[in-house]
Amino acid sequence: MTRKNNVFVISAPSGAGKTTLVQLLIERVPDLYFSISYTTRPAREGEKNGVDYYFVTEPTFQKMIAGQEFLEWAVVHGFHYGTSKRTLELSQNAGKDLILDVDVQGAASTRKLIPEATSIFIMPPSYASLRDRLLQRGTDNEKQIEQRLQNARNEIQHYREYDYIVVNEEVSTAFDNLCGIIQGKRCEREILEGRIQEILKTFSIKL
Repeated sequence: MTRKNNVFVISAPSGAGKTTLVQLLIERVPDLYFSISYTTRPAREGEKNGVDYYFVTEPTFQKMIAGQEFLEWAVVHGFHYGTSKRTLELSQNAGKDLILDVDVQGAASTRKLIPEATSIFIMPPSYASLRDRLLQRGTDNEKQIEQRLQNARNEIQHYREYDYIVVNEEVSTAFDNLCGIIQGKRCEREILEGRIQEILKTFSIKL
């Protein structure tokens, strides 16, 4: 690959459809490297270690913090989540753009370390639709749902910190918008500078 690698930081309130959209991106868009986060929360039904998350104990997570192994980490809904620094190196070595699935705290930390990263916030079309999605998901009790909705109120207020907003009213449209952002970034002159220089050489042009 002769272009510069991108880092895409994607955040959303719980239930906004971020996991589904990111899965579609990984399946359908070439040259993307998904960073699998570490977490101390228990695996939900159907989730697999090393696929959805790396599920670790609290002592293990704390040891990783002490060893400065995380690019970013945060406490979300009472559990620790973190992104390993190694994923950035692995994506660069593979010549792929990195996708980080993080909360607003993690996004803020990542922007400080990687200011050139592109940040995307996935927003639900309304409070009512988000509540319906959380209810239909069937993984939380009423108290947990209300806590997630309260957290969503706080998270949504950070939307101005992001480069792009994708409203997930309909999955296919939201996915198309995400693809447009990724393809647009890949066409920026700075990103393509390496490839451009190769083309210029074929014209015997030196700049």
